Amino acid sequence: MKYLIPSLMILLLAGCANRDMSDLRSYVEEVKSRPPTPIEPIPQIKQSETYLYVGGDRRNPFVPTEDDSEVMVTDAGTGPRPDPNRRKEELESYPLDSLKMVGTLDQNKSVWALVQSPDGTIHRVKTGNYLGQNDGRIISIEEEKVNVVELIPNGSGGYLERQASLTLGERDSS
Repeated sequence: MKYLIPSLMILLLAGCANRDMSDLRSYVEEVKSRPPTPIEPIPQIKQSETYLYVGGDRRNPFVPTEDDSEVMVTDAGTGPRPDPNRRKEELESYPLDSLKMVGTLDQNKSVWALVQSPDGTIHRVKTGNYLGQNDGRIISIEEEKVNVVELIPNGSGGYLERQASLTLGERDSS
């Protein structure tokens, strides 16, 4: 056995070295001799019509006026704000429109909603829980839908509340 394995290895290596590769060489030569396929021409770029905006005495829309700057300052400091110290809940990692209400559960005089995440997991949530990526807080649970209030940035440093809902059996963020 000691001499059998090395002798078999020598025979295998010798068999690989003496192979006839003429058929492979002839195939490579045949492929190289084929005419190349034509390349499609580059599409023509259509010239767009230029437009010159003359503002004249109109105000610049990119520079805030005195009235706009006052609104920005007051909006940024007042109104609802998300709590940066609050621990995020699992359903806040999904967009609200990707969540699906699949039922309700009445247990110990408490009403729970059953919400399915995109990965198929069903979560039990109650009023006060958060879901969606816009700090959506559940304000009420009905038999057919879950009502949510989201905090949406208003563009000037503040936030606006927006009503949304998850309806039983379909994805919805009305």
